[in-house]
Amino acid sequence: MKSKKGLVLTAIVLFGALFFAFKVIDSGNETINITTKQRLLNAIGSLLEEGHYSPKAINDAFSKEVYKKYLNELDGDKILFTQADINGLKKFETALDDEIHGQPIAFAPAVSAIYDKRLPETIAMYKEILSKPFEFNKDETFFTEGDKLAFAANDAERKDRFRKELKFYALEKFVEFQDQREKNKGTKDFVVKADSTLEREARMKVLKIMDKRYDRLKSTFNEDERFNAYLNVITNLMDPHTDYFPPVEKRAFDEEMSRRFYGIGAQLTETENGEVKIASVQPGGAAWKSGEVAANDIILKVAQGKDEPVDVTGYTTTDAVKLIRGNKGSEVRLTLKKLDGTIKVVTMIREEVSLDEGLVRGAVIQNGDDKIGYIYLPEFYADFERESGSRCSDDVAKEIEKLKKENVKGIVLDIRTNGGGSLYEVVQMVGLFINQGPVVQVRDKDGKSSAINDRRAGAIYDGPLAVMVNEFSASASEIFAAAIQDYKRGIIIGSTSTYGKGTVQKTIPFGKPIDFSSGRTEYGAVKLTFQKYYRINGGSVQLKGVTPDVILPDALEFYKLRERDNASALPWDEISKVPYDTWNNADFSAVVQKENTKIAENKSLNLLKSNLVWLSKNAELPINLNIEKYKEMQKQIRTTVNQNNALLKLDKEMNIEAMTVDHDKFYNNPDKPKGDRYLSWLKAIKTDMHLEETVKMVSDMIHPQPQTVLK
Repeated sequence: MKSKKGLVLTAIVLFGALFFAFKVIDSGNETINITTKQRLLNAIGSLLEEGHYSPKAINDAFSKEVYKKYLNELDGDKILFTQADINGLKKFETALDDEIHGQPIAFAPAVSAIYDKRLPETIAMYKEILSKPFEFNKDETFFTEGDKLAFAANDAERKDRFRKELKFYALEKFVEFQDQREKNKGTKDFVVKADSTLEREARMKVLKIMDKRYDRLKSTFNEDERFNAYLNVITNLMDPHTDYFPPVEKRAFDEEMSRRFYGIGAQLTETENGEVKIASVQPGGAAWKSGEVAANDIILKVAQGKDEPVDVTGYTTTDAVKLIRGNKGSEVRLTLKKLDGTIKVVTMIREEVSLDEGLVRGAVIQNGDDKIGYIYLPEFYADFERESGSRCSDDVAKEIEKLKKENVKGIVLDIRTNGGGSLYEVVQMVGLFINQGPVVQVRDKDGKSSAINDRRAGAIYDGPLAVMVNEFSASASEIFAAAIQDYKRGIIIGSTSTYGKGTVQKTIPFGKPIDFSSGRTEYGAVKLTFQKYYRINGGSVQLKGVTPDVILPDALEFYKLRERDNASALPWDEISKVPYDTWNNADFSAVVQKENTKIAENKSLNLLKSNLVWLSKNAELPINLNIEKYKEMQKQIRTTVNQNNALLKLDKEMNIEAMTVDHDKFYNNPDKPKGDRYLSWLKAIKTDMHLEETVKMVSDMIHPQPQTVLK
């Protein structure tokens, strides 16, 4: 008899084999299509039950959760379905576990049939509502959190709910137009328009936005995409980080992790009319080499090789990018509308595009007599497919060496809003700052735990270190911050806690390989939670995150955005600690105490904190659609936000410059738009209040004050 681990490995192999052998003969045959989906659903269900770290039982209770969450996913605003629709689907409420276990799929097609019926009705509904003027003097409210509402009892309630939503959007625009009129009154050539004209223009603006939103739904959210969303509901109910990736989404995930992709080398943006436009062309890329693609070209259609082109009307830039990127050496055809109005089809072969803007970058901060290094790490990226691929630990090591040549006396490492990435890379990263030892512990579903160690002797940097975090510093970022804190290697500074993701995932592919260079397969993959990780002191960051040594008020601190705010998150627990030696080169406890005392006594930061609490609570309240009450509330919000922005932004810029070796990248970049973006980043960090506070603290670390002992 096989061990549990052996059974899981066998199951994974079988899932791959199942889809490798399965071939869709006719994609237009609905029975075949349903069979494909059935096999995929069954395989994913089996994988979750056998391989997930802490699987929920796939039973009637689980079925009810899937049923409720999927309907809410499709109709979060509660304006698409009626209660009668939901009642008609009620028979499936406890049958979805049976479908996952092999019964024929019936729920997803039934929902799709209603969706396809309701969508045109909803489009007709908003067009009718927006064809008539709104009355803004009536007292009524709009509740933005649709997931807390019941489905509309009937069509009349559904329409009225949609009317309030559209009225809210129009009210926002109407007040904005009134403000512009007041601000520009008396300006030469400015046309002062009556309220009735502004109200009509506000409705037309909302109509344009809604047309784009629903054009996108019609263009991209077809039955297959809705089924993919259904699969994701199932996987996410195991825990928030177990996801199903269709092939295109899996490619995007791989690109994000490796920081490399194959495309045409062009930046895209959206026009005011909702069209996808070429913003800039990267020198040396496929678009640049063609000589036929230029900034301001409008993309009308995208085709893969000789396939029929896809009309991208209604697409966002994100949607269009998914079509334009692809496999190495493959062909893509763009139908472009040029500035002179001519239409041109341009054929290109996809090439590797550098994502260096998403890599580590550094700068030098002059604080009094102290030179302090600043390193920004957006993600723990790793390209394991190539020996020369980008690795964040290597890149950070290079930044450290560059900073050493600048003679910095301390370093700030910024991992705010860094959502994580490679577990291997974070271990290597910690190793840059400590002299060998355990970095993190991992435990599997059978309860077996082990430590992952940095085995490299010596640290490449042993000076004062501060690590900046916030509520979006997650996963690998939390491992890094926790290790630095446990070793007492540096000071962690940021919001009250990091995100709180203490789980480890791996991807399990389904189907035949479609791109042997990357390992992507025809039916995508599941990113599966199969381990939890723990600090070397035995504690988990799951739910609780990492509590910084020094806490600074943060703009999003009080919003429900962390792991603990997700109902399907796994619980917190702890295991035994592993032996490790703390850093003995310096004791920063006095600096931490001084900084926390200073922050606690800072009236501006206390005001910021109270403002943030008020804003987060206000965001949960219904919005009054009476224009006078709306204006009064908006005035309060605007005043509070402006005050916060002033508190979070320095009046005087810090003295921050690019390193000598990076001078040309910032100031003489041959790709001018890229160079401008680097300079914009440099300008933005110069007024970052959190960074300034961290820099001052590092200066205190550089010049420790002797502790006074009372006798």
